[in-house]
Amino acid sequence: MTTDAAARTARLVELGVPALAGLTDAAFADLVPDALEGGGVLVVHPSLVAAADLAPLLALGGTPGFVVEDLTDLAEFVPIDGEVVPDAPLYWITDLERGDEMGNWSPDEALPAIRERGRHPLTVSEGISWLLQEPGRLERNRCFMTIASRKPRAKGAGLDSRTPALWISNGTGRDGAARKGAPKVGWCWAGNRHTWLGFASAAARAANAG
Repeated sequence: MTTDAAARTARLVELGVPALAGLTDAAFADLVPDALEGGGVLVVHPSLVAAADLAPLLALGGTPGFVVEDLTDLAEFVPIDGEVVPDAPLYWITDLERGDEMGNWSPDEALPAIRERGRHPLTVSEGISWLLQEPGRLERNRCFMTIASRKPRAKGAGLDSRTPALWISNGTGRDGAARKGAPKVGWCWAGNRHTWLGFASAAARAANAG
């Protein structure tokens, strides 16, 4: 295991991800694929630990992360057509960008622009995994959507209009004052724009170095 891969693995072990997966620390480490050249971020696939279970491991200033109350169906948000996620419990994503330059774009506008650059929008599990390993990437007014995750409507009737996003709670409304400053997994409408939300993307996904 490379030094970078070992550090990424140790961080997830420290946060308690193996316990959430029902694994020992050693068994979890055995699942880590060979690191890609140039390093990357280790992603916890939702089949190993659901995004909603990872969210409380996020923290800023000692305040744990959470999923908003009206996103109880987060597990039903799956990768959109055209985004192939490795069928592995742990995999790598490389060359991540927060997409700040797309602030005030809608998800509907951002998706084709990201793909035209040959990049991949992040899923919500990828976004959470990134912040677990690099919490400083989430800054007030510099947060991001994870538009590769969408919920299919019943009977093939298109997609639910919500897109997951990660930002910092102001502690208002149903969030509650105790959650002010906490990392927040919420959602936005696919056609709406927000000046403080970019669109996170990666250059590649892979389950091994080959």
